[in-house]
Amino acid sequence: MSKESKVLSRRNVLKTLGAVGAYSITASGLTHASTQINATNDVNFPKIPAGLSPELLAQDESFWAKVAQLYDKAQGIVNLEHGYWGKMSLPVQSSFIEATKMVNTQLSFYARKSYNKDTEKSTIKVAEALGAQAEEIVLTRNATESVHNLIRQYKDLGENDTVLFTDIDYPSFKETMQWLASSRNQKAVEVVLPAQANQQQIIDLYTQAFDKHPNLKLMLLTHVSNQHGLVLPVKKIAKIAKQRGIDVICDCAQSWGLLNFKITDLGVDWAGFNLHKWIGSPVGVGALYMKKGSLEKISPYPGEHDANNTNASTRVHTATTNFASILTIPAAINFHQSIGPANKEARLRHLRSLWTSEAKNMPHIEVLGGLDEESSTGMCSFRLQGKTSLDDAKHLQKRLENQFGVFTVLRKGLASGCCIRITPQIFISATEVQQLVKAMKALA
Repeated sequence: MSKESKVLSRRNVLKTLGAVGAYSITASGLTHASTQINATNDVNFPKIPAGLSPELLAQDESFWAKVAQLYDKAQGIVNLEHGYWGKMSLPVQSSFIEATKMVNTQLSFYARKSYNKDTEKSTIKVAEALGAQAEEIVLTRNATESVHNLIRQYKDLGENDTVLFTDIDYPSFKETMQWLASSRNQKAVEVVLPAQANQQQIIDLYTQAFDKHPNLKLMLLTHVSNQHGLVLPVKKIAKIAKQRGIDVICDCAQSWGLLNFKITDLGVDWAGFNLHKWIGSPVGVGALYMKKGSLEKISPYPGEHDANNTNASTRVHTATTNFASILTIPAAINFHQSIGPANKEARLRHLRSLWTSEAKNMPHIEVLGGLDEESSTGMCSFRLQGKTSLDDAKHLQKRLENQFGVFTVLRKGLASGCCIRITPQIFISATEVQQLVKAMKALA
């Protein structure tokens, strides 16, 4: 083999990354991804029926069975814990593998000369998908990095100012909000939301907290709770907060891809996102959104400088990242959009309804989260009635896994106690969800 034939063609690799349907590249010495796809019954992307609403498509098991063939699925367990990170589809996985080979071959020659331009392309792709401007988006490793930087670098707290969070927020973010307050010798307020709630109840509780604490300056607002999938009316709460001079940091770690929305639908200045949960990118990809004109209250990352407060990228210093993960972003977003964000949301909601509709009629089961569809997502949680301790949740998780072959995860942090989170993905079948239902009935 000639030396030239061993060098990967960056042009061909990036062409592959940009199109969901292009499964192979013209590079010598590689195992073509198309061969791997053909080995799984020559799967092609299923055609979405014309004129069918997302809600009706969500119930079409034959269509979603075809979608499931575009994923590698583990055997021997029904995995209903996909809130940790999402599985890459086979075409996205192929793009990631080819990008990894290219980067590993060309190494610093590629990274020093071309990576920045390719990062810009991935940033633009994220911005377009979110309905933001490219200059408002910074690629990060995850939503945690994004939100932590926003909290830690918030600099507009004055004497006697107060910060606010709720029990449904991500535990690490709650701790960071408490740290922010204590490090400035100021007060942190925690609002407790009901274990089951609707939109108006949530708005009322936030408004009451605003009234009770007139010195509120900064609040953390979670779009979708990682514990039980409760959806907060972010835009309405943020509007009320802004009218009172309260700044809002929005945690969208679980919401993008689980719900179909644009950043402008939320009405917030700052937000953190994951692409490796419901968008389906490789692990280690997130995004930070900073609305144009909102940077002055967030300090640049230590060691970074932005005298004019116009460069959002100075709020993060990630250093060396997984180049291939960033290069695979366009393929992940393309696949997500090929499924259809509205179709994806509807399918996940349908899978959730298959078990919650029955669980709510089981006297020994308590279902947590939204009381109506507007407050709910495809993610939800439950526990045995009266069993709210950490030990109770650990025991229930192990029983579901070992006795019934259903893998889940326990969640803690809610004021009402611990619970078991259920997060199916679009490749999960109705039959697999019924295995959970059977298990829940047997728990009586």
